[in-house]
Amino acid sequence: MSPAWRLRLIALVVVGASLPLVAATPWGRPAPYAYPLLLVLVAAANILRISITVARQRVTFTMTEGVLAGAFLLAPGWWIVPITCLGLFPALMRQRSSPLKVFYNLSQYFVTGTLAAYAAVHLGGGVLACAAAMALWWIADQVMSAVPLSIMGRQSFRAMVFEDAAVYAIHAAGTTSVGLLASWLMIHAPFGLLGLLVPVFLLWVAFDEQTAKSAEARLFAELARGQEQAVTHSVDISARVVLTAAARVLGGADMELVVLEHEGPVVYTGDESGQTHRRPDPHAFDQPWALRALGARGVLVGVDGDRPFCSAVIGKTDKPLAVMIARRAAGSAGFGRREVSLVKVLVGQAKSWLSVADLAGARDRALARANAADQAARALGDLGAGTAPALEMLRESATRLARLASGGGDTINEIVEELHAVERAVASLLGAIALAADPALRDLDTAATHATPARREGEWTTTGLLPHQRVDEPATVRLPDSPSHSVP
Repeated sequence: MSPAWRLRLIALVVVGASLPLVAATPWGRPAPYAYPLLLVLVAAANILRISITVARQRVTFTMTEGVLAGAFLLAPGWWIVPITCLGLFPALMRQRSSPLKVFYNLSQYFVTGTLAAYAAVHLGGGVLACAAAMALWWIADQVMSAVPLSIMGRQSFRAMVFEDAAVYAIHAAGTTSVGLLASWLMIHAPFGLLGLLVPVFLLWVAFDEQTAKSAEARLFAELARGQEQAVTHSVDISARVVLTAAARVLGGADMELVVLEHEGPVVYTGDESGQTHRRPDPHAFDQPWALRALGARGVLVGVDGDRPFCSAVIGKTDKPLAVMIARRAAGSAGFGRREVSLVKVLVGQAKSWLSVADLAGARDRALARANAADQAARALGDLGAGTAPALEMLRESATRLARLASGGGDTINEIVEELHAVERAVASLLGAIALAADPALRDLDTAATHATPARREGEWTTTGLLPHQRVDEPATVRLPDSPSHSVP
């Protein structure tokens, strides 16, 4: 059985086990205005929640416990359970939660609310009964919250039950106390309720702002750490730094970043461990998630195949520098407004980083082209300087050969010597051209000169001295038999 179906089965079993308590709990006698009031308060408490994500652990703080505690004190009964589930539904839809998460969370609130309503009614009501009911509600909520974490994350159920239990207990005790105090003031001193709501609202705003600033400070710290570790400031390094920083500040999400580099689209993938992978993909921008991000205005959040995602475009939609997406594990909590605001800050920073890196890359490419042109010009200058003597020698040899050809007498030896000079000039010309094309050959030529013994003069030419002929031995050229021409 798959983990999703195991989770659905557990939810159905627990809901079925709570049905006898539903039958044993009276509906209650709330005032007519209590239904819409509780619905609005529960929805607002779940929408205006504050979430803190560290690594892959997500801690969420809401005022739901305080709202339920006040409802159990003012009008205990089972009517609170369906109204609470209805108030939770808009928040789940706003977060674009998966159907599995919606089903399990509604089942969770149904079971925990039923236990708390049963305890509040049968304990006779009052402050103590409400406190006991909310304690039972917190224990059941902690246990049921550990079930999906254990199944989906393949973790120990016992470890998940006690994971951050102290933090949640302190938060639940504080919000429950605020809810009970607000309900008491509503009955005995309605005007005193304003004196409580104002500081509670200010504390919530201050805590929300502090959470946002802490997340942004952590983002900048991750970017600065990546910049310190970077050797060069290129598009590749900037993309990897942005990818790792986003994965860490978004709660260990799996990141994918498509960057439009000089050679085309390149896909970067990684997580909070800092291990990133790069692969060119000319069709990366044609992926469905990339097209959705390019078509959306701003940050896009949702669920794709039971995996919550958050995508954004870096740069302009018509001329994007990159497109990024963060995905969480199947069944995890979706990305809230805090993550959305953090992604907006990250997009602004990534745009600056990638733009500067792209400019730096363009500058490096321009410098490389300038250096290549300078080297080519220098090579042409070296070629002209190196071939000038050889060309001058060829010009002079051509003049002398023309004069010898037109003259008469004993000129064959002079012609042969001139042809040797021409051969040496041609060899010098070819050597100068080769050295101008590749200056490294000069080092090889020097090394070869020192490493090999000097060869005899006659071995360097194809005319003149014959093989194994001594340098001081005169060359003899025999012509066809003639009575008047013999050259020694």
